[in-house]
Amino acid sequence: MDHGPQELQHPTGSLQLQGAMCVGGAGKGPSCFGYPLSIFFIVINEFCERFSYYGMKAVLILYFSYFLQWDDNLSTVIYHTFVALCYLTPILGALIADSWLGKFKTIVSLSIVYTIGQAITSVSSINDLTDHNRDGSPDNVPVHIALCMIGLILIAFGTGGIKPCVAAFGGDQFEDDQEKQRSRFFSIFYLSINAGSLLSTIITPILRAQECGIHAKQRCYPLAFGVPAALMAVALVVFVIGSGMYKKVQPQGNIMIQVFKCIGFAIKNRFRHRSSKFPKREHWLDWANEKYDKRLIAQTKMVLKVLFLYIPLPMFWALFDQQGSRWTLQATTMDGDFGAIKIQPDQMQTVNPILIIIMVPVVDAVIYPLIKKCKINFTPLRKIGVGMFLASMAFVAAALVQVQIDKTLPVFPAEEQCQIKIINLGTGNATVQFGPQLQNVTVEPMKWTDYMTFEYSQLQSLNVISGNKSATVPKCVMGMRQTLRVKNTATDMAAWLFDNVTSKPEEGNNLIRFINNFPDPVNVTMGDTSFGTLMSLSVSNYTLFSGGRTDNITAIINSKSCSVTSESFGFGGAYTVVINNCTGDNLNVAYSEDIEPNSVHMAWQIPQYFILTCGEVVFSVTGLEFSYSQAPSNMKAVLQAGWLLTVAVGNIIVLIVAGASKLNEQWAEYVLFAALLLAVCIIFAIMAYFYTYIDPNEIEAQLDEEEKKRAKKDEDVNEKQVEADSRM
Repeated sequence: MDHGPQELQHPTGSLQLQGAMCVGGAGKGPSCFGYPLSIFFIVINEFCERFSYYGMKAVLILYFSYFLQWDDNLSTVIYHTFVALCYLTPILGALIADSWLGKFKTIVSLSIVYTIGQAITSVSSINDLTDHNRDGSPDNVPVHIALCMIGLILIAFGTGGIKPCVAAFGGDQFEDDQEKQRSRFFSIFYLSINAGSLLSTIITPILRAQECGIHAKQRCYPLAFGVPAALMAVALVVFVIGSGMYKKVQPQGNIMIQVFKCIGFAIKNRFRHRSSKFPKREHWLDWANEKYDKRLIAQTKMVLKVLFLYIPLPMFWALFDQQGSRWTLQATTMDGDFGAIKIQPDQMQTVNPILIIIMVPVVDAVIYPLIKKCKINFTPLRKIGVGMFLASMAFVAAALVQVQIDKTLPVFPAEEQCQIKIINLGTGNATVQFGPQLQNVTVEPMKWTDYMTFEYSQLQSLNVISGNKSATVPKCVMGMRQTLRVKNTATDMAAWLFDNVTSKPEEGNNLIRFINNFPDPVNVTMGDTSFGTLMSLSVSNYTLFSGGRTDNITAIINSKSCSVTSESFGFGGAYTVVINNCTGDNLNVAYSEDIEPNSVHMAWQIPQYFILTCGEVVFSVTGLEFSYSQAPSNMKAVLQAGWLLTVAVGNIIVLIVAGASKLNEQWAEYVLFAALLLAVCIIFAIMAYFYTYIDPNEIEAQLDEEEKKRAKKDEDVNEKQVEADSRM
């Protein structure tokens, strides 16, 4: 969900049509149903831009992990660096718009930068760009990394720069007497943000899951990034088309600059008068009295009081924005089979906007009134504290899920170990003797064992007995997984098969290989993939297939074709398929599981998303409502900048923890983040306890009254002076 300005709140009423047609009024731009026609271009622009941003962001972490082949920690660090930059640049965009170019030119110029960035990111994901040997993977990864970094920097400046401008520019289109229409515009505008983000997080993972490529078929990242790039180009074109209808307000300076200058002067002036001979002033900002008027100083005091409460808030965003990084990576190790549909790991992010749409009206219409009926004083600051606590609990839930996932992950041999799996392809029992101090293992016909781990130093040569024959096999290779294939034939008894798998398949894919248990050579095809001709009792290499699918397996034996539809493979497993015999046209195969597929279902992530979304509803919405209620109306821009800064700092916290953390277990990192937020939540509760609520309108009314008295006093003095002059 967008962490944008509070004007972009949830729809407060249905849109009523005002008037029967679109017209143009004297001195006004064309209008439609009582609304300026220009706002429709702005709403479409925002929908396309949010689709572009969230669509690209949804698949970004998997692009880092699987295309650029970065480890989880580096992927997380770069991802959160990008998000932090996206929330730092709005301050720059606001300054450019208010002090130099104006909102329209800022939006157009930075949208061009944005579109170029999206296009470069899309190009960076084309593996054929440097795939000179046509093996399906890029040969010059640094070129792709350089293009990606350039693209992401341009996107960060583009999306961040226009973020504070578009909503305000839309508000500028209304006349002073169109307050009702302006309020509804912000509701429609917020709806377009959510529609764009929700649709993109559903669609772009589907596009990514497709296979495309000139020389070799790979996950289609160019399409997943290309469609958002195209939508950003559409957003730019639509916005420019409406140019002639816009009311363009000239830059009038930025209040933030005035606030910073006032603070800077107060600090400098206080430092100059640090000697004890100068009398103390009530507040350190009062040292700006010599240069700045009393109203600006009073308003700045109110803003700083709220900004002080913002100090603990970044920790919430540090957890919240991990939905797109750590939680998505967690989903890649889970089972996404929901029956009729197969959910991609990056599609789980859609749970948040869907729950937001459900939870906001439920919380506003049901939960808050119930709390009020119970006569509990649920103040805004208490709501923010509860939101932080819920986010902490969401990460406890994520840690519990991670513990269950870790139980299903394969354990690979250490350097001084080896792992052995025995597969008996014969018609009689097979016994393997590992040595005098180790237990013998007997395997029934057409059965197999799981991988057994042995200390390499304890193993000697293996003795294999099947029927009335025995054979000696050299011991396994140190630090490797191997399969011992056993079958009593006239010429053979047992042989090692090298598994060549050192990790669980990523992204929910499966690794599949075939063993030919025929006495004759077999040509094997699965789906569109050919495994070539396998000699008797030989094994193919593992080949990567997408998860959750069934394929047609075809074997050609002595010019005769047999086929069978494979069983439905899971996600993230490795399988050995044994080709046994052919009865008529039907192929008889057996499936041996080398690596267990993902068995923890993605649905187990829903509770952590639910808890985090509940936290977001009471934290994010309440946070800005409280801030705006405690600060002057002309200081909203300063508070918005401060709020976006908390999001940026939160992402910086993640990249620091991910980069510096020495924790080997992911569940432990989740617990660490939960503990940090819980500690910060306690600190915030103490700060909130000592906070005194104020009424900015009342303070400004007092300032107005003082200014009137001062003006009247000055007027009286002038009148007396004029009277004295006339007497002379």
